[in-house]
Amino acid sequence: MDPALYYPEKQRSEWDIGYLGTYAEDRQPNLERLLLSIARKEPERRFVVAGPQYPESVEWPANVQHVHHLAASSHREFYNSQRFTLNLTRRDMIRAGYSPSVRLFEAAACGVPIISDSWPGLETIFQPGVEILLARKCQHVSSYLRVPDEKRLEISARARARTLRLHTARVRAEQFETYVIASLEQLAASNRQRRSFRTRPAAALI
Repeated sequence: MDPALYYPEKQRSEWDIGYLGTYAEDRQPNLERLLLSIARKEPERRFVVAGPQYPESVEWPANVQHVHHLAASSHREFYNSQRFTLNLTRRDMIRAGYSPSVRLFEAAACGVPIISDSWPGLETIFQPGVEILLARKCQHVSSYLRVPDEKRLEISARARARTLRLHTARVRAEQFETYVIASLEQLAASNRQRRSFRTRPAAALI
């Protein structure tokens, strides 16, 4: 995530909840449960889903706007137009664990509070209830929509601070460089030890 591209912008919240993601059969039940079902129950609210390949059989409630394609250059504006953003995870990534989507960091960097499904390792990325809100059923999401703005913005501010501290592209590059250097040093030390063992006199080995 590049913080030069993803950051908060002051603008009116156009939608109560937004979701950015290509259609995926394994994610669709969660989209139905955590967004579409709420849209039907709360018609006074506004929702948006952005992403391609959704089948014509999907029944979009009247208060849900579907954007068929959203250019990457529009992602920041999209996130900043939401009161909350919804994060949904592919089944394979849930099974693997510790596999956050880059969308998670993009949204956090934009300062929008994130409502997410749960998966192994998420708590190592963001602290549930403090930096991210977890939802298993529609009642959870409905309750989050009623959170006072002050608390909502505190959650998003903490997530943004952690993202900038730990999850930017620069931080990842520095971490990768550190791991590579450590591995090379360990390999060099192991090679020196093997050479030392091979060159010792036979008497020293008795």
